[in-house]
Amino acid sequence: MTNATTTDSIHPPIAPRRVVLDQRHGKRREDPYAWLRDANWRDAMADPQRLDPAIRSYLEAENRYAEAMLADVEPLRRQLVGELRGRIREDDSSVPAPDGPWAYYSRFREGGQHALLCRRPRDGGDEQILFDGDAEAAGSEYFRLGGASHSADHRWLAYAVDRTGAEAFEIRFRDLATGEDLDEVIGQARGDLVWAADHQTLLYTVLDEAHRPRWVYRHRLGTPPGSDECVYTEADPGFFLGVDLTESGRYLLIDSHDHTTSEVRWIPADNPGVEPQLVAARQPGVEYAISDHGDEWLILTNAGGAEDFWIARAPIGSVGQAHWQAMVAHRPGRLIEGMLLFADWLVRQELEAAESRLVIRSLTSGEEHVIDQPDPCIEVGLIPGLEYRTDTLRFAISGLAYPTRVYDYDMASRERLLRKTQVIPSGHDPADYVSHRLTATAPDGEQVPVSLFHRRDRAPDADTPLLLYGYGAYGISELPGFSPHRLSLVDRGFVYAIAHVRGGKERGYRWYREGRAGSKHNTFADFIAAAEALIEAGYTGAGRIAVHGGSAGGMLVGAVINQRPALFHAAVADVPFVDVLNTMLDPDLPLTPPEWPEWGNPIEDAGAYADIAAYSPYDNISPAPYPHLLVTAGVSDPRVTYWEPAKWVARLRAEGRPSGMLLLHTNMSAGHGGPGGRFQYLEEVARRYAFLLKAYSLAE
Repeated sequence: MTNATTTDSIHPPIAPRRVVLDQRHGKRREDPYAWLRDANWRDAMADPQRLDPAIRSYLEAENRYAEAMLADVEPLRRQLVGELRGRIREDDSSVPAPDGPWAYYSRFREGGQHALLCRRPRDGGDEQILFDGDAEAAGSEYFRLGGASHSADHRWLAYAVDRTGAEAFEIRFRDLATGEDLDEVIGQARGDLVWAADHQTLLYTVLDEAHRPRWVYRHRLGTPPGSDECVYTEADPGFFLGVDLTESGRYLLIDSHDHTTSEVRWIPADNPGVEPQLVAARQPGVEYAISDHGDEWLILTNAGGAEDFWIARAPIGSVGQAHWQAMVAHRPGRLIEGMLLFADWLVRQELEAAESRLVIRSLTSGEEHVIDQPDPCIEVGLIPGLEYRTDTLRFAISGLAYPTRVYDYDMASRERLLRKTQVIPSGHDPADYVSHRLTATAPDGEQVPVSLFHRRDRAPDADTPLLLYGYGAYGISELPGFSPHRLSLVDRGFVYAIAHVRGGKERGYRWYREGRAGSKHNTFADFIAAAEALIEAGYTGAGRIAVHGGSAGGMLVGAVINQRPALFHAAVADVPFVDVLNTMLDPDLPLTPPEWPEWGNPIEDAGAYADIAAYSPYDNISPAPYPHLLVTAGVSDPRVTYWEPAKWVARLRAEGRPSGMLLLHTNMSAGHGGPGGRFQYLEEVARRYAFLLKAYSLAE
């Protein structure tokens, strides 16, 4: 067994303290590591080589220390990479999606890092590679494909790529008849794009200098991008902006929204030069999304206080909520997450008590039915198609122990056809595992769902290591879907669990509302209650739990180990949002104004300041023994800037009492999502798992 403690010959870097004082709302606060934020952080985000040399030196020293601390488990890391890769079908491909004379799909080549976008004639014929991700990525340290869309006449491909990890995309246009790109290149784009029906016009979104999507532009093939016309400007820096196309292809959509309010405009796809028309003016707290059917809009909304959403209908061309008439009524506790429209069918995805389902409605008769699923502990996902006039719905289901299966479902006959089962080349039998759902009681009496699985031949007890995952923000629901990576821990004796804490929408919109802003403390209380319930149920013992979360889930990790450090044995915080108060006090950061509805605005609101100050992980470190901790960051990350995790680790070393490993690994050439290649990402997972196995003295 490998010893989990540090050795006397390896010493962590110590960041110098340079205290910066801040006084607001009658409160005085010290920030000793503010210097880790590069004064020219925007330049460093766009080009990591421009990072301040002193900061780079410190981050690289942390990386060397992390590697030194994990050097003794390097053979295990190599083994884990092999295991993880062995569960991926290297030549995997998606199920082809028919569209007119073609069927479109993506696939990987053996050993390839990036996807190929392809098509074949629908009635059979040779494959045409439209975009070769491996070839496009050659020579780039980082590469990610964003939006990619072919024109309705199948002649052109518009695609967006990010080569830094900073999520600033470059849009190009490819002639699919020749395979050649046009000279027209659009920079500083968000990465979303839609074609108009004339096959010549494209709408796209552009970022401002604060890295916020602010403008929608219209480009016409054959014209220089510098002459593109601005279609819409979002004046509110707190709103995101994006473009879309209705399923019928008849309308281009411009969507403005923050986390709780939305506003939509539309343009006829066959007349893209006209001014966008408003559907309904924004009202604080009212969200809506639209699609079209015949001469009506179908509108998914929470208007009228229906926080779990309902579906309305309204005449196209009408403006305002006064015209909205109910089609699917609101039912408290049943959250309508989304809808997908066909010529004759409306499909809605619902979530209730952390269980997901699909409901089919005939637009002719109004009759509805639910697609039967074998187990409530699953994740169900709609797969939008490319055709509107069809009876075929494509969806995917998976469970904690069950690989993803893709079905085509005939909405008229109610028959399903299995189109694909996720292949695990190294072998996997779901019968070898047990999945289960339990509930934990939060301090205020709320029942918190917890999903878990473990090997059938290893009955858990008080000595069993358990990895508890959580997120709990933005209304994002963490459902019990399959990940082959987790098997590397579960097959070594871990129980894997997901706490469906408030801040997500697993139990309806109320579940989200009670885990945001001034109620954020519920997220952390729910997570701690889940850990204690797992101990009480005998799945693990006190001090045997590891916790994992990323981004806002990393903030959850930081908050709970501050509050109850002795409850946890180890923690992994990926790109964690841990310097919450400083970030929410800085309106110049890319996401700060859009985030105020989620966390509160501590600049103007003393109550929000006090709420955030009470849980912000960076501001609540105590001189207590902390669990083993692995923290990751990315220099190009525009969502959680690299200095947040770096400052947190520095302060934990100085003001906490780390009882074991405290490691920071910063990716010097990637952003929020880590490396762009599918096998490169496995290196990150292997580091995480090797760290955990070492922390539990299970690294052999």
